[in-house]
Amino acid sequence: MILLSLGHGYSASVLARQLLAEGWRVIGTTRSAEKAESLRAEGVEPLLWPGDLAAALAEATHILVSAGPGPEGDPFLNAAPQIAKAKADWVGYLSTTAVYGDQQGGWVDETTPLNASGGRGDHRVRAEEQWRATGLPVHIFRLAGIYGPGRGPFAKVRNGTALRIIKEGQVFSRIHVEDIAQVLRASIAKPNPGAAYNVCDNEPAPAEDVIAEAARLLSLPIPPAIPFEEANLPPLARSFYLESRRVRNDRIRKELGVTLRYPDYKTGLLSLLRDESVGS
Repeated sequence: MILLSLGHGYSASVLARQLLAEGWRVIGTTRSAEKAESLRAEGVEPLLWPGDLAAALAEATHILVSAGPGPEGDPFLNAAPQIAKAKADWVGYLSTTAVYGDQQGGWVDETTPLNASGGRGDHRVRAEEQWRATGLPVHIFRLAGIYGPGRGPFAKVRNGTALRIIKEGQVFSRIHVEDIAQVLRASIAKPNPGAAYNVCDNEPAPAEDVIAEAARLLSLPIPPAIPFEEANLPPLARSFYLESRRVRNDRIRKELGVTLRYPDYKTGLLSLLRDESVGS
């Protein structure tokens, strides 16, 4: 089995590590010659992008797409339309739950009409449409906020830069990166071309609760609360607080048979802290 990872990044690297251990070949694109060497050290065959994808497309049995789109949609399809002629048995596109837009804290599932409110959400909707239009066996994975090793709140809590921003009624869904890999592997084992899956844990929660739990686990003072209106956030961070929704994950559990390793942020944070202790 050969996986071609287009835009090989954080989530793809976790999946790749698991597949390589089972004897897969993994080819990953990168724009950086320096990163190409680090991929090679991990067992991934690097492919510099922009570049010729013809040989990799001819070999790939599976394709994972995790590159962020721009206003014109997916960068790989726009630059290399020959991708639509690939012979892969499975194609996975990593999208985002931002395609549902603001639901004022309400629940969404995969049947909820897409209602992106501009920016990255609109770009993802356009990219989803592009990949579906290829006619390839595409599976859409709408990821909630990703956390995991190297992407937890502990560093900011320790150095005093963590913010507990309070916005009435604001909730986020999130997902541990290892559970993303688990969902992708379950889909590879049980393909259903055309399907979309919400990839999130069981417990949407305000971001301030996650920061408070991280402080509790570290036995440090809980950072003070700051009203959203008074927080001096950069535009991207601020945009996250303009949308609120709770995301259902029934389909990954019922259709793919996934039992999340980290069903809520408390179990996920505890695991990250234990891993830190083991690695120190």
